[in-house]
Amino acid sequence: MDLEKHPQQPTARAEPDVIRASDADRDRIADILREAMAEGRLTADEHAERVDSVYRAKTVGELEPLVRDLPTPGGATRAAGAPYDRTPGMPTGPVDNLVAVFSSSSRKGRWRVGGRMNAFALFGSVEIDLTEALFGQRLTVINATSVFGSVEIRVPENISLRGSGTGIFGNFEVATLESADPEAPVVAVNGYSVFGSVEAKPKRGKFIADLQDRLRKHLGH
Repeated sequence: MDLEKHPQQPTARAEPDVIRASDADRDRIADILREAMAEGRLTADEHAERVDSVYRAKTVGELEPLVRDLPTPGGATRAAGAPYDRTPGMPTGPVDNLVAVFSSSSRKGRWRVGGRMNAFALFGSVEIDLTEALFGQRLTVINATSVFGSVEIRVPENISLRGSGTGIFGNFEVATLESADPEAPVVAVNGYSVFGSVEAKPKRGKFIADLQDRLRKHLGH
């Protein structure tokens, strides 16, 4: 028997308010909030409150109001002759991962810092030393997690160091630092520690030489 064919009716698109949020949607909003905190647009408490709402959100409509008052990260070409990309947007590109499970992992010496790094220590230790590193962009975000372990981050004294995190029966400490040079790199450290420690602070006597040269010119020395 021939069956009568009926044209398929187009399915109406759901409004953002009722579209279920994906993990990628939540990560995108979390990245915008992380950048806003790194730039000083949000306090640590405001950032923590909004991030909590991000991971509680069920729909896309619940996510968008959390960043409505914040600029959207955007790309820009690198300025000619600039020592690093001054674009304030969230870093893109590959993520550098340092993992220590019942072991130790470190990154130090003369190396080019990527825009994003993940440091994870489980019954181990991770050391990140940026004092001799080459910064290829303005903002570097380090997500640090320590569980019965330690993550130690050291930066030059003449860059900006920001971030926040949570210590659960442990220690999470970021020694906030603001560079006198508005063009200086910014390192933002976020994450948490459980029965462990995450510590980020400047290393005394370590500087990025070209920033010192520019400061001397600016001050007329």
